[in-house]
Amino acid sequence: MSKQSIVPFGPQHPVLPEPIHIDLVLEDEKVIEAIPSIGFIHRGLEQLAEKRDFNDYQYVVERTCGICSFGHGLGYCEALEAIFNAEVPERAKFLRTFWFEMSRIHSHLLWLGLLADAFGFDALFMQAWRMREKVLDMFEESTGGRVIFSVNKIGGVLKDMDSSMINSFVDILNGMEKDIRKMTNVFLNDYSVQKRLKGVGILTKEDAHRLSAAGAMARASGIEMDMRKTGYEAYDKIDFDIITSNDCDGYARCAVRIGEIFQSIEIIRQCAQKMPQGSICNPQKGNPNGEAFVRIEQPRGEAIYYAKANGTKFLERFRIRTPTFTNIQSLIHILPGSEFADVPMQVLTIDPCISCTER
Repeated sequence: MSKQSIVPFGPQHPVLPEPIHIDLVLEDEKVIEAIPSIGFIHRGLEQLAEKRDFNDYQYVVERTCGICSFGHGLGYCEALEAIFNAEVPERAKFLRTFWFEMSRIHSHLLWLGLLADAFGFDALFMQAWRMREKVLDMFEESTGGRVIFSVNKIGGVLKDMDSSMINSFVDILNGMEKDIRKMTNVFLNDYSVQKRLKGVGILTKEDAHRLSAAGAMARASGIEMDMRKTGYEAYDKIDFDIITSNDCDGYARCAVRIGEIFQSIEIIRQCAQKMPQGSICNPQKGNPNGEAFVRIEQPRGEAIYYAKANGTKFLERFRIRTPTFTNIQSLIHILPGSEFADVPMQVLTIDPCISCTER
């Protein structure tokens, strides 16, 4: 006769890079229910919008999460630019797109290393993070920061890159591409990886739509949804396809993210080729008055930024809806039916970012 038990998973777990906590209801070794509990690192960042000048608050928003910092700064600036009805220079749009895709590469390489570490592939973990270090070096050279970049500004960007720097970055990425492809082929073709991810954690297209899955979580279930296709910043001038899979399992989510690494390298190449000349910022004067709602494609999926201003230097409200916040619903849906040993893998296949979720 089987016996049910409740096992707490997290918030501190050797596999998890993030403090996510789930109570797992087990029947023998099979998960029959998963109950999430969030709030371990809530910091009250959104409340600070009422206490910090709207220009200073931009730097607070970037600190929502180190890995997603550039996207958070970009989303905030886009929301305020919509309120100001600001015209952002074309060169600034291309520079933002260039840096944003670099951010996507370093985020996906970080995730790949963590997943490899969870499998016990220490060499693959080190190799993925060694590749990521090259991207962080490029960020440091162009922005001065390796985690928090602080180059976005309402109306444009604070720093420029000359053509020699841009071309050198493209050369570095061209050299990295071959090594990353070799590394990811080893990962995707490994027997253990396929055994533990294929056919596990099924999220059908219908369930992904019903549960509002975002990013690779949705695209791995056959949903062609990528906010970059709405054409914000310079994406309307870039040619790229949405990477999807119809396999709907944990392996598909990994394959989609790995495909996006090479897609980002190609987008950066196009940005370098099409980079226009001109100014990099159109500064805005006065205080914002109004509200705006913008959507961007963070490395983990669609993120929503809402800002409400009242004509003073302090925002009345600023709200972020991050991709992990909505993907937790999908995670709780796919865990029942899994073996207990598969839970860490499935948690990592959604690429969780709890710092973004708990603000």
